[in-house]
Amino acid sequence: MHPRKCAHWVGLSLISLSLVCIVANALLLVPDGKTWSSDQLSLQVLLMPGFIGGGLMEWCLPVCFIEGLLGAIYCLTMSAEGLRIGPKCSINGKWDYHFQRDEYLSHPDDWNICEEPSNVVSWNVTFFSLLVVVSSLEILLIFSGCCFTCIAVSDEPRSNPF
Repeated sequence: MHPRKCAHWVGLSLISLSLVCIVANALLLVPDGKTWSSDQLSLQVLLMPGFIGGGLMEWCLPVCFIEGLLGAIYCLTMSAEGLRIGPKCSINGKWDYHFQRDEYLSHPDDWNICEEPSNVVSWNVTFFSLLVVVSSLEILLIFSGCCFTCIAVSDEPRSNPF
């Protein structure tokens, strides 16, 4: 594949993936389809890994691939941390990270203990998992696109300056 075609394919793929990240992050901000105050949302949601890292920083990729790579890594780490800690929810009127000490991902029967927002655990697991997968794909695309371009450019015949 010609380097320009590869760059075009990688660019279109990254734009599509960045839009997925932005939408997933927007949905994380409205668990249960309702708006909640910032003290009722987890820190990892408020840091907006999909919007900033997986989304906007990917649009900077034509300028500098390092920014796109750092954005995808930021999205991956913040989303993985959001999965590890679990959502912030209300149980008996107390808002906290109630799943932080448990291995809640392996016990889906316990996900319904949150009173507000309802279904927040499955909501966060779904969208943070999506962000982890998409940001991993972004990292692979950036590396493969960069490596392929470097290999293709180095294989081009060089003109003899003499």
